Amino acid sequence: MSSGDQSTGSRLKTPHITRAQLIALVGLTLMWGINWPMMKIAVLELPPLYVRGITMGLAAVWLMLYFRTRGLRLWPATPREWRDIVLLGIPNIFLWHTLSILGVLALPSGRASILGFMFPVWTVALGVLFMGQQLNKRIVIAVIAALLGIGLLISHELTALQGKPMGIVWMELGAISWAIGTLWMRRISFTMPVQSLTVWMMLLSSPVILLLASATETWPTWDISPMAWGSLVYAVFVNYGFAQIIWFGMARDLPPATSAMSIMAVPVTGTLFATFMVGEWPHWQDYVAMVCVVTAIAAVLLPSRTKPVMNAE
Repeated sequence: MSSGDQSTGSRLKTPHITRAQLIALVGLTLMWGINWPMMKIAVLELPPLYVRGITMGLAAVWLMLYFRTRGLRLWPATPREWRDIVLLGIPNIFLWHTLSILGVLALPSGRASILGFMFPVWTVALGVLFMGQQLNKRIVIAVIAALLGIGLLISHELTALQGKPMGIVWMELGAISWAIGTLWMRRISFTMPVQSLTVWMMLLSSPVILLLASATETWPTWDISPMAWGSLVYAVFVNYGFAQIIWFGMARDLPPATSAMSIMAVPVTGTLFATFMVGEWPHWQDYVAMVCVVTAIAAVLLPSRTKPVMNAE
């Protein structure tokens, strides 16, 4: 990220995104957005928890091999690092990925993506409630917009002939767990590289999800369509794999506004691609809820405009 030009007086730094970063960010947004209908394709033919546990475990193994070739320190060096892996892995990986896949099974994938990406709103709301963060007008607007979006989708699920309101519960519990994990990530001074931390969280969460699957689901027969096989490959190599590598490679250098725009674009992308990938035609409630969620994310993530302070000389 460029720091901008500086001169006598006080000129604001103007972070900008390079062409390469822009291309990578567009690709990343598409990868994450397309993943939602891809998940739906998989869970229509396979038990959801087995899908999640198997694809996560395979992805963690190849990511570990990749980061090892890059010379990254992978093995936790202290008991505290193992503690951080478990503590951060429970909300960020285990709960989020378990609850969200159950939500995708119950809901249209575009609707699930809209609900899941409310996590930035719950992050700031929980920060205000439990961590002493300051309440401001933008947070109030964000929470109202998010609740309005949830209310619209709940009303449709309750009135639809085959509505599944529990899917909304799964998705919002997942979003809240992701928000809790985000807050913990900010407060815990972990010493492992974030790439290694993420891989270990996936490695430890995968067998727990598979254990839960064995207790609640039937082992799949694997007599599935080519599209379902493709969705599994996509999960292993694209969603968990290449997307993570791209994000780790650029996240720290992105301007905050750019990161926010990417997050806002994911549920929009997921809803649009779900239309022709799995035949999910959005209702008017989905479109209005999408606007509400984008508004809420923008309110909490986009930086406020600040006026330059000119030196009086």
